[in-house]
Amino acid sequence: MASTEPRTESTTATDPAPPTSPPVADRRPVTSEHHGRSRTDDYDWLREKDAPEVTAYLQAENAWTAARTDHLAGLRERIFEEIRARTKETDLSVPTRNRGWWYYGRSFEGREYGASCRVPITDKADWMPPIPAEDASPDEPALPGEQVLLDHDALAEGHSFYSVGGVSVSLDGRWLAYSTDTVGNERYVLQVKDLETGEVLDDRVEGVLGGGVWSPDGRDVYYCTVDESWRRDKVWRHRVGTAQADDVLVFHETDERFWVGIGRSRSQRFLVIASGSKNTSDCRYLDTDHPDAGCVLFHPRREGLEYGLEHAVIAGEDVFLVAHNATGADFEIGMAPIAATPPEAWTPLIPYDERVRLEDVSAYAGHLVVQQRSGGLTQLRILELGDQGVGDDYLIEFPEELYTVGGGGGAQFDQPTVRIGYTSMTVPSSVYDYDVRSRELTLLKRQPVRGHDPAAYEEHRLWATADDGERIPISLVCRKGARGPSGQERPIPFLLYGYGAYEISSDPSFSVARLSLLDRGAGMAIAHVRGGGEMGRRWYDGGKLMHKRNTFSDFAACARHLVETGWTTHDLLVAEGGSAGGLLIGAVANEYADLFAGLVADVPFVDALTSMLDASLPLTTAEYDEWGNPSADPDAYDYMAGYAPYENVDGRPYPPILATTSVNDTRVLYVEPAKWVARMRATGAGRPDVLLKTELSAGHGGVSGRYRAWRDRAFTQAWILDRMGLADVTPVTPVGEDTHPMSGAAPDQP
Repeated sequence: MASTEPRTESTTATDPAPPTSPPVADRRPVTSEHHGRSRTDDYDWLREKDAPEVTAYLQAENAWTAARTDHLAGLRERIFEEIRARTKETDLSVPTRNRGWWYYGRSFEGREYGASCRVPITDKADWMPPIPAEDASPDEPALPGEQVLLDHDALAEGHSFYSVGGVSVSLDGRWLAYSTDTVGNERYVLQVKDLETGEVLDDRVEGVLGGGVWSPDGRDVYYCTVDESWRRDKVWRHRVGTAQADDVLVFHETDERFWVGIGRSRSQRFLVIASGSKNTSDCRYLDTDHPDAGCVLFHPRREGLEYGLEHAVIAGEDVFLVAHNATGADFEIGMAPIAATPPEAWTPLIPYDERVRLEDVSAYAGHLVVQQRSGGLTQLRILELGDQGVGDDYLIEFPEELYTVGGGGGAQFDQPTVRIGYTSMTVPSSVYDYDVRSRELTLLKRQPVRGHDPAAYEEHRLWATADDGERIPISLVCRKGARGPSGQERPIPFLLYGYGAYEISSDPSFSVARLSLLDRGAGMAIAHVRGGGEMGRRWYDGGKLMHKRNTFSDFAACARHLVETGWTTHDLLVAEGGSAGGLLIGAVANEYADLFAGLVADVPFVDALTSMLDASLPLTTAEYDEWGNPSADPDAYDYMAGYAPYENVDGRPYPPILATTSVNDTRVLYVEPAKWVARMRATGAGRPDVLLKTELSAGHGGVSGRYRAWRDRAFTQAWILDRMGLADVTPVTPVGEDTHPMSGAAPDQP
């Protein structure tokens, strides 16, 4: 197997001369009318992905970006080496116990992807994970009896892109179902491996989105496929050892606003098929103890009602836990019998509380684990179970001001421990086990980061005031002393990140790559703008549909607050966002450009109106509840036309902009940023500092493989540092050996 060694940038005498001016896209106007409004698009021809002229244009943009950033080549290499030096390249994840085995992942120095492994459990009474040999070579077992389930580097060999959609082991431990994507379009191939013989069966299921779910007897694996608009609409049952043509269609979701998925309860007894739109859902369940009863619809969908099911055993009685919004926007957790049951009969277990957003519940034999948030921060809640039912109900407490905590997995229904993931903007990703019986919290592993001392940094929660008076939280980190001594603080450069869509929360977390920014004297902040879920459902509702502009004005308010409170200045402030956050950046470029010294838009959704007008495109129909339906509603059309970045490009001055995309992206098509950049060039005398960087063999998540991902981040971060005036600054902290090793700890996720 060929190893993937990090490479250095170089040029040869045969390389073409760098361009001296930016490429100019031809104008080929196409006019359309909607609701009596006329719009002209000069660059829709760039949509023809396979056309040689489109490829040539994207390559010309890449060449121009390379020429304009050539002076940063050395800085990029230094950042890459800093990331690599800080990272423990040969490492292991904390083993997770599941039905007779400990499962874990391994990474190896010089290799992109690593391996998935397991070892048999030798002491069934001991729930403490075994401690592997962290520095074992690829040819050596990290634990006695190690079995390599998947060698991801071997599977990726010969492909420029590699991603795993899902990995699932049958309940008897014999069969492994795994799905891989070697293109970047998120259409996976599902295969089955016999773990007793090591043979990969001839089963090859094409067009899968995600992974597979095993039937209890291990004879069948369930999976989902997508329709022509990339909506996950069908659930299939595949019999191991047969052809895909013989697979049985289990369920077909025909409403174009809804996506479908299938999962299994932690107790393993129930298979649940869930259908959901942006604001409505329903569930069907199959009781594998009584399979002849078939799938049962728990409660028919009702517009605006969202619910999900989890099986629990409370006081010896089988019940469904129902997380639902029938009593309030931020959800309640109720109980219901194992039968089709209306909301009126869902008995409150955790009643609705407008101060708390309940996000998820997981059931174990002796306790329940609830993921929730309050005041903009995540919380983990335990409900102990006993012979009489639910006992103590409490939060697992942590002392830091800012952090993100969540249930980090744990597959067995009868386990007495809770696996917890924890991080902050200063503390690397950490894995704990919480013993519910003793209420002891044990740190199993903290991500080893060489040369990093959390005490050398400070993190804070700030609150900006939006135009309508709403208070917007900001999470912030920088080196201690970066602003000078107390009482003499001075502004420093800052990177402000935002997203603000789909009720996705941008919670505080640690980043190894970010240290190269912080250690050169910059700060980083997250603007928790409306459209996300940080402050509950109202936060999401306040930043979507006809309230979408709140996302942009909130972000601007956060930028102004950082300046007004002395943290930075506008000429030292750079903004970044990706996907729907790229739409945010595009809107900010049009409406608040004077607040920033540079803007980074990663895979940006900047041609939103065009995409939402075309129901044949991936995701469009299912997105109407997020953005509106401009085809059917003239008010929605006018509102989107008023903020969509591409629609509003004109001759105004823009700060330098770096846009990135990938040609195989199915979520945000590459044509959106390509058109956006072309229009900005046409309206601004070429705009040499508007750059487009296109990956020619990747998808929405960018390049695959950790070394490629590090180089990709180093490219963007070098550009950011250049905009901040820090390109020539030497980092404060030398990168060396671990400063806070966890002696005797089991290793974290690679």
